[in-house]
Amino acid sequence: MFMKLDRLQAELPQPKKPDPNAAAALQELLGGKYGEMSTLGNYMFQSFNFRNKSKLRPFYSLVSSIFAEELGHVELVSTGIAMLNNGPGDDTEEVDVSKAPFHDMQDIRLAGSFLSNGGGATPVNSNAQSWNVDMVTTTGNIIIDLLHNFHLECGARLHKLRVYETLKDPTGREVCGYLLVRGSVHAHAYALALKKLTGVEIEKMLPTPNIVLDKIPECQKYLQEGSHRRLYRFSPDDYKEAAGVWSNDEVALPGDPPGNLEVVDGLPEGGKVPELDGNYGAFAPNYAPEEIFEIASKLYKKGR
Repeated sequence: MFMKLDRLQAELPQPKKPDPNAAAALQELLGGKYGEMSTLGNYMFQSFNFRNKSKLRPFYSLVSSIFAEELGHVELVSTGIAMLNNGPGDDTEEVDVSKAPFHDMQDIRLAGSFLSNGGGATPVNSNAQSWNVDMVTTTGNIIIDLLHNFHLECGARLHKLRVYETLKDPTGREVCGYLLVRGSVHAHAYALALKKLTGVEIEKMLPTPNIVLDKIPECQKYLQEGSHRRLYRFSPDDYKEAAGVWSNDEVALPGDPPGNLEVVDGLPEGGKVPELDGNYGAFAPNYAPEEIFEIASKLYKKGR
């Protein structure tokens, strides 16, 4: 089962301006081949289908912990996309629809994100191709699945760097910076799992690709706080056995701040979920905003 908290895994700065084309680039990190829907889908079903859980408990706990984190990554990227998309056109309450107030939206890269989805995120890539279940690998063979996961995380890091290099807005860059650090953790974790199972020191291939996180400003605070050495269990009591793989006698990857690895109870501190402003002309025409706020206020008071 799952418990949902009303927080993001990282604090995202407000965008400087609406930038739907930047949001389209960020969609690649959600619904692309190496996006968060792919990592979530793979680890989720691998954990559901995991065989011999009691015998292979450290590996089951590892995959389950990373799966839980990926749920938050989907939320983080989706929020970043919505923030970058938010507020196209005239945000006044009185919009003359006969004047084509959203004329510019016909020229954005993913017009459907505005026309169909109101500026929100959906599980598609940067070209609006839908993510699908064909991107999920769950074989029932632990070594094959872990090898696949290792490849997936390495590919995802390259994905994130390329998207980062297209963005200037602080919102999208913060998403990429955080995920580059956490993706490095997951690649490292799967490499260590393979070493424990097979004796092959596949972690010596890391970092792959050779991305120097020290040169990416948005990665620095996460490196300084030791996020690159932490595996979160996202549970107060369960999955402690992941420490059998992500063990304290292992150390951070070369090039990252030194230190021993650690399994952390619970979850990262994270940041608040941002408020997305309503745009009356685009998203709620013909409604008096004061009536909506009054209804919302009554429902809120009733629910307390």
